[in-house]
Amino acid sequence: MTDAAEVSEYDVVVVGAGPVGENVADRARAAGLSTAVVESELIGGECSYWACMPSKALLRPVVARADARRVPGLSAAVQGPLDVDAVLAHRNDETSHWKDDGQVAWLEGIGADIHRGTGRLAGPRTVTVTAADGSVRRLTARHAVAVCTGTRAVVPDLPGVAEARPWTSREATSAKEVPGRLAVVGGGVVGVEMATVWQALGAEVTLLVRGDGLLPKMEPFAGELVAEALTEAGARIRTGVSATAVHRAAPDGPVTVELDDGDRIEVDEILFATGRAPRTDDLGLETVDLKPGSWLTVDDSCRVEGSTWLYAVGDVNHRALLTHQGKYQARIAGAAIAARAVRTTPLETDRWGAHAATADRAAVPQVVFTDPEAASVGLTLAEAEAAGHRVRAVDYDLGSVAGSVLYADGYRGRARMVVDLDREVLLGVTFVGPGIGELLHSATVAVAGEVPIARLWHAVPAYPTISEVWLRLLEAYRDGPAPA
Repeated sequence: MTDAAEVSEYDVVVVGAGPVGENVADRARAAGLSTAVVESELIGGECSYWACMPSKALLRPVVARADARRVPGLSAAVQGPLDVDAVLAHRNDETSHWKDDGQVAWLEGIGADIHRGTGRLAGPRTVTVTAADGSVRRLTARHAVAVCTGTRAVVPDLPGVAEARPWTSREATSAKEVPGRLAVVGGGVVGVEMATVWQALGAEVTLLVRGDGLLPKMEPFAGELVAEALTEAGARIRTGVSATAVHRAAPDGPVTVELDDGDRIEVDEILFATGRAPRTDDLGLETVDLKPGSWLTVDDSCRVEGSTWLYAVGDVNHRALLTHQGKYQARIAGAAIAARAVRTTPLETDRWGAHAATADRAAVPQVVFTDPEAASVGLTLAEAEAAGHRVRAVDYDLGSVAGSVLYADGYRGRARMVVDLDREVLLGVTFVGPGIGELLHSATVAVAGEVPIARLWHAVPAYPTISEVWLRLLEAYRDGPAPA
């Protein structure tokens, strides 16, 4: 930056215009604070163009067809292949064809100023923005700078990986055609969702998983049921293996993947779904005595520890790498920034402050949009036991619920609630089965609100819905062994 850089002053400067940055800006503007938003790519961020929206647009017809094939009177009509062109066109529509005009209009509509370019910290309360033409503008913040830069996909440093041009989640959600053969490295959420999509669209999919199963952060039965369905759909799942090298001899040729068990496979594309890293390596953290490339540690208002003005919101603070949790944190951070700007405490002005700050860790919901869906909130049984809670897991076969029987022939699924025996509240809930994503919010309310089991009996599920599993779980808890 030179002395000739143009300088603009705001109350709040937000770096990153994904859903998290947008929500911080919205809260700041609602409080009357002048706000600048800095973005180097598309307004709307990863979620809108390369993650949540395109992946779920691709998954929806896959899951809808799978559901329809299990309904008498309809199954015969949906045995054919999906219309790939229509599915991809729908994906393109849901990403606004990778144009951000609508999101720009929304930000401008709330009164935020947009600065296009690469934002970097340049000392306390200062952000420089380098535009595509090389021009530099300096933004100063009277009250706060919020870092909302999210994460990027991690590709392992394997021999031949650069020449192989592997897919990450971005390429997997924006591909223009179906690969003949696809290797998916990783058994987490991105890996299983993208395996579900591309297998259903006609690819031969092989999942390469280092561990012993899929979805390792959920209850074991979640990964087992998803793996069973993927295998029945035609995917190959190899567990306990790692890729050691990849080779693509010709630019448009196949990729050879070498495995640590001595085997090798040949595919047309390879997707690495092996984790995320914070986008902080080129953020200027060194100018404020923080380590470039690091996750940013924050308090419950998302203010960076040791700072009075710097906030890190969403994925970048590593609390929960989920869009809905990032937006939730943004509402907390925006309220805290606004409150501190007028010298009050956040909890004096934000009516959900205390509970929101703790629910960020205690009741984090997530849905995996595979067939079957897997959804969870709170702690797994293993996590609860490791944390020292005296707990009991209560399981129920979802296929035995009247609503499930009506939903689909041969319905397969499972539900679990993890009960704190000392307080008789729920610490975690997991559902696996077709159509269970919409069940999760009821579980989130129960866990976040620490609703006593005695009170849950009065939340009567409608008959005949899959939600009746709540009654069956409560009955199983009542009829089970008495707490020791």
